[in-house]
Amino acid sequence: MSSFVSSSSRFRQAAPSKALFWLPALFVATAIAALCVYGPISQPLSYHHFADQRAIGNVPHGADVWSNLGFALVGLWGFILLFPQRHQPQLKRGWPGYALFLLALIGTAAGSAYYHWAPDNFSLIWDRLPIALMCAGLLAAVYCETHRSHEGWPAAAALGIVAITSVAWWYVTGVNGQDDLRPYLLMQCLPLVLIPLWQRAYRVPIADQRAFLLAIGFYALAKVAELGDQVLFDNLHVISGHTLKHLFATLAAAVIVWRLGERVGYSRISTD
Repeated sequence: MSSFVSSSSRFRQAAPSKALFWLPALFVATAIAALCVYGPISQPLSYHHFADQRAIGNVPHGADVWSNLGFALVGLWGFILLFPQRHQPQLKRGWPGYALFLLALIGTAAGSAYYHWAPDNFSLIWDRLPIALMCAGLLAAVYCETHRSHEGWPAAAALGIVAITSVAWWYVTGVNGQDDLRPYLLMQCLPLVLIPLWQRAYRVPIADQRAFLLAIGFYALAKVAELGDQVLFDNLHVISGHTLKHLFATLAAAVIVWRLGERVGYSRISTD
């Protein structure tokens, strides 16, 4: 009897609070309200000036251009690893979102390289667009997995449209006067908050939670490196903060792909 009580107590402690199920919607509503009150967020005038101006061969801003190769490699690795297993129970619900994520990851390699070759607002569209689509893909994938939804393709399509709109809003508002980054910044922020909340509320495997938290940690390092672009270059001399940003962001994506590969690997072994 005492063993049953102890087990029940442990279960109650492990069960998530009901508030966790409301927190994602509350966060989105609060973030939107706060951004509306705050007003437009403009891109810094010096945004296109990066610390490392060195060419590599005939490639201008070589380190910032070539460091995007990692995104393409991780994206291709993800497709080779996951596409044959897309119908596995461990991946099926989230596959449409993860497919969008992987395609956008490859698109980021091309778009960011194009932007860094000749930085301006027009080329920046093709850098920001796949980044927003990566966020949309991850949101769609984890939402469908945690909520046990079979609407993966509609979710990926709907969030993809939101992502495209967020970048279009920034560019169009810039053409018409004051550019506004609020929708794009919110699109980048949502996976960092909603995915851990969904995973905790719906008690996904701890390995998944840890992998996404590790990926978020690498992404946070990428943003810190980006902000310290010139300082890091002045002190390290060999590599700039923006190049490091690309490398840390590549590691974040690689962690997610690695965990998904582990997941379908376990599923395949268990069904053999």
